[in-house]
Amino acid sequence: MRFSLRLNNDLRPAQYEALARAAEAAGFDQFWISHDLFLRSASAILPLVARATTKIDIGSCIFNPYTVNPAELAMYAATIDEVSGNRFNLGLAAGAKEFLQWVGVAQERPLAAMRETMTAIRRLLSGEAADVYGEFLQWRSEAYLRFPAPRVTPIYVGAMGPKMLELAGEMADGVLPLLFPPEHFFTVKPLIESGIERRPATLGTLDFAACIWVSLAADREAARRTLARKVAYYGSSLSPLILDQLNLSLEDFAPIQHALNVERDEAKAAAMVDERMMRIGVVGQPADVIARLEPLVAAGVQHLSFGPPLGPDTIEAVRLLGDVINYFR
Repeated sequence: MRFSLRLNNDLRPAQYEALARAAEAAGFDQFWISHDLFLRSASAILPLVARATTKIDIGSCIFNPYTVNPAELAMYAATIDEVSGNRFNLGLAAGAKEFLQWVGVAQERPLAAMRETMTAIRRLLSGEAADVYGEFLQWRSEAYLRFPAPRVTPIYVGAMGPKMLELAGEMADGVLPLLFPPEHFFTVKPLIESGIERRPATLGTLDFAACIWVSLAADREAARRTLARKVAYYGSSLSPLILDQLNLSLEDFAPIQHALNVERDEAKAAAMVDERMMRIGVVGQPADVIARLEPLVAAGVQHLSFGPPLGPDTIEAVRLLGDVINYFR
């Protein structure tokens, strides 16, 4: 059984160092940091986390090939592997279309972009020229790393839509599907397995991380408020596949987005998050998390990944999740 911790990139750099040490002590195997636009840069934080820890893997969740060129992604992967002693996992996704629009970037041909990006990065890290002439990349033979990468860094794909989930099963080393709610696993699993049927044997076994949101605290209402703020911020970027699971639509999030982005009133936006939306994650104590996850583990899940908000006191939430790890391990 594998366990990972995922954090948004909205904390101060020193907080990630403390959280990474706490995660390593609690028994986590991986420590992921988001790279969402206009928050702190995961590129700068991950080396600090690598220096603050000794065993835990670190990862980006998620870089995208639209705002960061795949050549630079390969450069970064090779360099951070040198810094961390080959503990880096490169998390990639096509990005949230709505967020990319903030900076005038069109999310064109996302499947081709991801397929070609993974192909090009693996060639570069293997020491080959990545002369890729496709729908998204038009690279020449001069596209190669001018230094030897320590290894071909594992690539994890963040996927929500059916076709991207299938592509992850086919091409990625790992997949980070957002299971909103956790029971969404049973919808996602056959889509990923469909891609695995086309998977080259050279890639080995796919690491399927069941990515859920949790908010843990002794004060349940405080934990609920913490989760509600995240649901308000990210709800409108969820895929139709996830919204259907929750019996929601993008229109349900429109008033929340107005309060958040136009009125800039985060408290008002969070107060508008209803119980259907709250089913996205798990609120409460370790026992609440265990109860929601036992059916997934019984169905074969071998990697549980816990994501933000985690709780009003993140360090305490990490310690509480140590109880969940001990239960399933």
